[in-house]
Amino acid sequence: MKLIAQIKLNPSPEQHTALLSTLAEANAACDAISALAWQAREFRRIPLQKLVYHQVKDSFDLGAQILVRCIAKVADAYKLDRNTQRTFRPHGAIAFDDRNLSWYTDKGAVSIWTVAGRQYIPYLLGEHQRSLLAYRKGESDLVFHKGAFYLLAVCDVPEPDEQQMEGVIGVDLGIVTLATDSDGEAHTGEPVERKRRWYAGRRAALQAVGTRSAKRRLRKLAGRQRRFQKDINHQISKRLVAKAERTKRAIAMEELRHIRQRTRAKGPEQRARQSNWAFAQLRQFLSYKARRAGVPVMAVDPRNTSRTCSECGHCEKANRRSQAEFCCVLCGHRIGADLNAAINIRERAACQTAYGVQSSG
Repeated sequence: MKLIAQIKLNPSPEQHTALLSTLAEANAACDAISALAWQAREFRRIPLQKLVYHQVKDSFDLGAQILVRCIAKVADAYKLDRNTQRTFRPHGAIAFDDRNLSWYTDKGAVSIWTVAGRQYIPYLLGEHQRSLLAYRKGESDLVFHKGAFYLLAVCDVPEPDEQQMEGVIGVDLGIVTLATDSDGEAHTGEPVERKRRWYAGRRAALQAVGTRSAKRRLRKLAGRQRRFQKDINHQISKRLVAKAERTKRAIAMEELRHIRQRTRAKGPEQRARQSNWAFAQLRQFLSYKARRAGVPVMAVDPRNTSRTCSECGHCEKANRRSQAEFCCVLCGHRIGADLNAAINIRERAACQTAYGVQSSG
């Protein structure tokens, strides 16, 4: 399983300048390569390298391997389509490999090629990143973000064998309650919604002011809501996977791809809440954490899980009294709507297991 370790570099002022100059020179070369590729209508990496290598090498102060990485970056940029000539940000990310980037994990430093020569730069990391670096493999991207430099290292982490499970935990994902499991444990979305409202109001107020100081404040606020929500999703996924691993159960979730096309939100407030729903991120976090723990993850058909009675199996739209309440019109079974859906998900997954349907990450 490939994961990314984000490592923050701690360069001196001189090293900071050297790294910044390296990114600027490399991305200027990417622009030149892109112009030549566009002119020749040649976008494949190997033919493009044969076409532009010597011309660009003579024009830019770049090492051979960095230049090869720049050509690969341009070729990758044209894989989406070839309808528009690609240009590159002056400080966009550049890939480094073992020929121009050496890791000294025992000393907490890297030796990296720059236009000012090789630089020995210490880095900062936590225990999670330290454990990932033991499996580092292949390229690392040098990224400049908000005044700081990071190395994004690809780590090929071995996956444990899936455990022999003795049951299934059904997990219902939602907007008001982000996740509810079939044991009845719910993870409310109220903190996320409160933060969303606060940041939306704050942004609107600052945009209305429009002064330079207001714009500076807006830049400082950028990304805070997203990072808060990402942290919440990490916490929820970690707790669910830990419970599944502890109780030797698989995790079952609804297949929610294209859910935004299948549902309709009424009014600007409801549309804002739905667009802020990061269910795909939560599912992704659940899946990779489960794979690292050897816990199988199953996807089930989402149709009518919220309308079907988990007690008698009767399915009717009228069963769903409100967003939070479920009451079966046939047998009178009353239960929280999210818990009812989670139980239905669990039962569908159990049926899939009985018929030999494989798990899905």
